[in-house]
Amino acid sequence: MKKFWLVAVSLVLMLAVVGFSGCTGGPTTIGTVDINSQQSGIWVSGTGKVAVTPDIATLSLGIEAQADTVAEAQAQAATAMEALMTALTDSGVAEKDIQTRHFSIYQVTRWDDYKDEQVVTGYRVTNMVTAKIRDIEQAGPVIDAVAAASGDYTRINNISFSVEDPTAYYEEARQVAMTDAKSKAGQLADLAGVNLGKPTYISEGNISSPVVYRDAGMEMMAPAPTTPISPGEIELTLTVQVAYAIAD
Repeated sequence: MKKFWLVAVSLVLMLAVVGFSGCTGGPTTIGTVDINSQQSGIWVSGTGKVAVTPDIATLSLGIEAQADTVAEAQAQAATAMEALMTALTDSGVAEKDIQTRHFSIYQVTRWDDYKDEQVVTGYRVTNMVTAKIRDIEQAGPVIDAVAAASGDYTRINNISFSVEDPTAYYEEARQVAMTDAKSKAGQLADLAGVNLGKPTYISEGNISSPVVYRDAGMEMMAPAPTTPISPGEIELTLTVQVAYAIAD
């Protein structure tokens, strides 16, 4: 019985201590981390944007063939694709920069009102690749060479532009983002009537290096004059999160 009372008294004392500490109004801690300290200072985000001239063009292209049987469609597609691949490599596109992205064989059907059902009218073979053109000025001539080689079977979905090595642009964007963050924090400090201290927390957020796509939408029927291709500019964006202390 005496042991029971000792246990009961100990439990009551523990609850009292916990209740007292919860009502002190002091900083709340989890383990050894003061979560209230995360709300102090001036928190801002900075954005850095850099205009970049692309140095790589990537074509999404291939062939499409349709015939009464799978064998006929596949044979036509294979011949046309071989011609297309030869045109790419002869134009200076390295084999390592050509990648198959889509291949399909499927039925072509139509609705027959008389039979009240779908009927098969043929079979279509599609073979699409991406080709990375490292000499961006050759994008137009490459398109022309492909169209001439695979003729009416040619399909070009789109062309995209990117940068081979964006490292230097990221560094520039970080500088712009940090300057932007400091400017915002300084304005907030002035408005609040306090002095801006040193950064206490810095985190790099989103990095956006978009690949710009332009829809070609071409079903090449015949060779045309040299295809004009203009890469323009793309915008690289980087964000940072910075917390500044409030100085005394």
